[in-house]
Amino acid sequence: MDYKDYYAVLGIARSASQDEIQKAYRKLARKYHPDVNSSPEAEDKFKEVGEAYEVLKDAEKRAKYDQYGSAWKAAQRGGAPPPGYENYRFDFGNMGEGGGFDFGSSGFSSFFEMLFGGGRGSRRGPRPASAARGGVDQEAVIVLTLEEAAQGGKREIAVTDPMGNRKSFKVAIPAGVRPGGRIRLRGKGGERTPGGPRGDLYLKVDLMPHPHFRLDGHNIRTTLDITPSEAALGSQVPVETLNGQLQVRIPAGTSSGRTIRLRGKGFPKASGGGHGDLLAEIRIVVPETLSDRERELYAGLSEASEFRSQAAE
Repeated sequence: MDYKDYYAVLGIARSASQDEIQKAYRKLARKYHPDVNSSPEAEDKFKEVGEAYEVLKDAEKRAKYDQYGSAWKAAQRGGAPPPGYENYRFDFGNMGEGGGFDFGSSGFSSFFEMLFGGGRGSRRGPRPASAARGGVDQEAVIVLTLEEAAQGGKREIAVTDPMGNRKSFKVAIPAGVRPGGRIRLRGKGGERTPGGPRGDLYLKVDLMPHPHFRLDGHNIRTTLDITPSEAALGSQVPVETLNGQLQVRIPAGTSSGRTIRLRGKGFPKASGGGHGDLLAEIRIVVPETLSDRERELYAGLSEASEFRSQAAE
């Protein structure tokens, strides 16, 4: 297997903290996301960045990767890989409808399990129906934007299996699918013997970091910047949601850190229907430079206002 230096992919040191890893991933994911980058190599770079982050963001996976390199997953599941593992090559391709998502290449656990043991077939308890039929279950990662996970819809993915066979599948993404959720494609997994029955393909959902929103349960958190005058006097200001822009009322006397709740404007609930809320945390921002007139007015306000002395008390 070709060795991939995940640290080099993200442009970070091997001693990088989790915060540094996340920042590097967010920067590169935005740079190479097919929705914003139409260059021929962007899709491959986006997939590579997602693969690196999938491993390095997890302390246990990262430790195995640091020890075993590209064979970290085999080592994690079944101990140290046997000699000669580097002769095997695995590549799970990706293809997004309109370039809107990425099918990660870290999902090749089942074939490793066939080689090294420790997989689904060796676990205790009832065997999956696909295993009983003789097929091999496979697992992969599908990376979605927050909007794609919220809206759901049809997607097309292309998978290149370990034998070099490339196949395309239509995938129905359920609206409200959450990180860690799995989408099952019946009969789309591997064959235990050539020409035999196929197992199932499980797609584990991961979400790209969003530049404006953060998922918190079924709520979505964001930051809403307002001016000092809007905070002091109150105002109507626009706020972004997953479904477009809305106007919200800022009460007079609002301070930084106050949270405004927009009910039902959060992430959809897959079971039971409905949506969570959008939680917008207020942040008061000031201009970096002032015009002469603005400076004059701010100076006059500073002299006239008794707020500073009141706040000190």
